[in-house]
Amino acid sequence: MSKAMPSSPQNRSLMATWANLEARERRLVGWALAVVVLALLWWVALAPAIKTLRAAGPQRQALEIQAEQMQRLQAEAETLKALPKMGQSEALRALETAGKQRLGASGQLNVVGDRANVTLKDVPAAALAEYLADARANARAAPVEARLSRVPGAAPGTPARWNGTLSLSLPQP
Repeated sequence: MSKAMPSSPQNRSLMATWANLEARERRLVGWALAVVVLALLWWVALAPAIKTLRAAGPQRQALEIQAEQMQRLQAEAETLKALPKMGQSEALRALETAGKQRLGASGQLNVVGDRANVTLKDVPAAALAEYLADARANARAAPVEARLSRVPGAAPGTPARWNGTLSLSLPQP
């Protein structure tokens, strides 16, 4: 049982043109049609799949690195949770010690309630990072707010220096 194509003027014209073509011309048209179909298949189906496969390796590596970093942070958080509770006065002493060691005269500590506000003036980025690590590990203080601005006029290639304020939450008694 075969279905006949609807007989429209365009279909009849196309069929008449096809019938008038020589066998060699029909083969060439068939090959041209096959090339067009293969090109469409490539652009629609194969090229996007190959692109995805090529990108999968680097994406997987990036995700593995991110997962390792998250596991390290989780281990660090569990270690901090396991430490004995610290009172606010002990935390303040630890913050003051870290401030003297890491920031020197460039950092001033001011306590308001359960927050420690640190005013920074021309502090090297490395010293600030070390201070924040000490505050987190030794005083169990977490940064809540930071308003920092880079010190202008630093020579190219020199480490950044910062001015501003940090607000750290102190452990609850």
